[in-house]
Amino acid sequence: MKISTDCIHAGYRPANGEPRNIPIIQSTTFRYETSEAMGKLFDLEESGYFYTRLQNPTNDRVAAKIAALEGGTAAMLTSSGQAANFYAVFNIASCGDHVVASSAIYGGTFNLFAVTMKRMGIEFTFVEPDCSLEELEAAFRPNTKAVFGETIANPALSVLDIQRFADAAHAHGVPLIVDNTFPTPVNCRPFQWGADIVTHSTTKYMDGHANAVGGCIVDSGKFDWTRYPDRFPGLCTPDESYHGVTYTERFGLEGAFITKATAQLMRDFGSIPAPMNAYLLNVGLETLPLRMARHCENGQRVAEYLQSHEKVAWVKYPGLPGDRHYELALKYMPNGTCGVVSFGVKGGRAAAERFMAGLKLASIATHVADAKTCVLHPASATHRQMNDEELAAAGVSPDLVRFSVGIEDIEDILADLEQALAGV
Repeated sequence: MKISTDCIHAGYRPANGEPRNIPIIQSTTFRYETSEAMGKLFDLEESGYFYTRLQNPTNDRVAAKIAALEGGTAAMLTSSGQAANFYAVFNIASCGDHVVASSAIYGGTFNLFAVTMKRMGIEFTFVEPDCSLEELEAAFRPNTKAVFGETIANPALSVLDIQRFADAAHAHGVPLIVDNTFPTPVNCRPFQWGADIVTHSTTKYMDGHANAVGGCIVDSGKFDWTRYPDRFPGLCTPDESYHGVTYTERFGLEGAFITKATAQLMRDFGSIPAPMNAYLLNVGLETLPLRMARHCENGQRVAEYLQSHEKVAWVKYPGLPGDRHYELALKYMPNGTCGVVSFGVKGGRAAAERFMAGLKLASIATHVADAKTCVLHPASATHRQMNDEELAAAGVSPDLVRFSVGIEDIEDILADLEQALAGV
């Protein structure tokens, strides 16, 4: 099936007389006839459900759809994109380990890595996505467990050279984890270029309507953890908290990573979305290809308009010819990138704030990538915890305005930009 068909049908096929839509199983617990039957679930000997803090049928059907969209073998939903990134890394890295990460990532993810996970004893080395091969190689250590990056960085809009980062990761025997939130699998499928794990903030384009916070982790099933048993003992040696099960032996390469993340991390941290949120996410997924086409079309028009405006100092959009990442965008996302445009208003931070205050259609919101146009000044909001040096490394200048182009009529969006810039 084509991806637009999978967006509607993948993950759930109703039997005779069953509901066409994925049912909302809004229940915390599940009944069993005997303790023995339930015990087999706790021992991971049989599949099933016993407590929604770990798994829920509604969530799993939606996760299966996203796995199909990405071309993966297994997936799990989380309560947020932040939880997805945390689980994806913490599933294989612990105290005393090291991770290489792109510096051009979402501010919340940077803070998770550089502050919170650092307190847990995991060290991160940040490299620019455009770093030289020598700089990338120098970032690895003997205790490196993974490489992390964003397909399109939020809000720097730099494009990760997935193939190059994947080759470097694999040369050192570690997986590449890619946050694919902005392009979604409609526009980019990182597994085709060597990535091993994909994460999403489903809160963004996948949901598409700012209805439900959520995240997802998808495993390609291709990384051979068993080649490095000493590096990944959590997957390759017995887990005493589950009666000695070895995940790679019991569930194979296709299921080991997600099963461990569910059985251990979801069990202990419980960052699971409500079934209702998973249901809303699925509603958004059904129209994802249609919306992404409109977002990209509108985003391109806005970028071109801003590029020619006398009051705009600079524009960053991977779909613009001449953009620093234009060629990479053509390679990895030939059908479009996303609907987010970053730019600077002449006059710096003060001018940017005046421009934003003058907008009427677009809303100032700590959000991005949904049907409604919204705008944010990242240095004052999502990235305000960073110092000037960290902001520069993340590609966030003080005058940067992140403009998330919605699916409204493009003439109305351009008119709103015009009148707001006129007041600067």
